Amino acid sequence: MYRRAGFQLWRCTGLISVIIPALNEAEGIIQMLQPLQPLRKQGGEVILVDGGSRDHTVSLATPYVDQVIVSEAGRAKQMNRGAAVATGTILWFLHADTQLPPDAAEQIEQQLQQAEWGRFNLRLSGQTPLLRVVEWMINRRSCWSGVATGDQGIFLSRPLFEQLGGYPEIPLMEDIALSKQLRQISPPCCIPTILITSSRRWEQRGVIPTILLMWWLRFAYWVGVSPQRLARWYR
Repeated sequence: MYRRAGFQLWRCTGLISVIIPALNEAEGIIQMLQPLQPLRKQGGEVILVDGGSRDHTVSLATPYVDQVIVSEAGRAKQMNRGAAVATGTILWFLHADTQLPPDAAEQIEQQLQQAEWGRFNLRLSGQTPLLRVVEWMINRRSCWSGVATGDQGIFLSRPLFEQLGGYPEIPLMEDIALSKQLRQISPPCCIPTILITSSRRWEQRGVIPTILLMWWLRFAYWVGVSPQRLARWYR
């Protein structure tokens, strides 16, 4: 296992700060936040970082979170803003369209006694059989490559996150960029428990076209195409 010189390793337990970047997620935000309420009762915190929603995301979420922060849109920027005000020793980054199992927080606390960082397996919400293949490939590739996506609920200690300088504030691939830094320190802990993430982008664009687009974007990023150009292609 390679660990980057000059970086302190952390085996941490403690309170979890959940950081959720959101933009126009009113339709499902309460369902997403409800499973996190026991964590709050145990002393953890939930921070919603809104990127300028024009729906009722903020008003619906406010009773279910400890802080609402208004930020410039962009997941990397939003997650960094949330991390900057977090008080927990563990940071857990979740997308606003994620459905959580009840024991996810407990699993994070257990795993970070032995690992530096980690992620969960994901399942796409749609019922199309091809989506089962897609999610299997994502989960297998993630453990094999040591690279996690934001949909997989990346978690790590706050000191380690700060040592790395947070998420690179780029318009796309910020999760890939952070993962590549983290895997130089240690491989991720791959928790097999399932987080369900919305398959809306797959269904709107079509499963096959979305697969091809994602492969193309990752390849282009690998060969050095700028995240700014990739974001234009993604849109």
